[in-house]
Amino acid sequence: MNKSELIDQIALEAEISKAAAGRALDAAILAVKQALKKGDSVTLVGFGTFNVGKRAARTGRNPRTGAAIKIKSAKIPKFRPGKALKDALN
Repeated sequence: MNKSELIDQIALEAEISKAAAGRALDAAILAVKQALKKGDSVTLVGFGTFNVGKRAARTGRNPRTGAAIKIKSAKIPKFRPGKALKDALN
């Protein structure tokens, strides 16, 4: 399912226009991004939790030359599914 298909499904289930569903989806995604950027987690009960993980700095290898390169530490988004979502799939 891509974004436009998700918007269509939201519009159908919520009985709203596709334009309104698109704006609602964009607003929800923006809210999650802003919360994660601040370092907060976002919990949707029954669906799951979005949070920020940290990847440590490390040394990698250039596959072409074999030379060692430094890879900076990074913040990465993580998602942990909730029990209701897991149960819905099984």
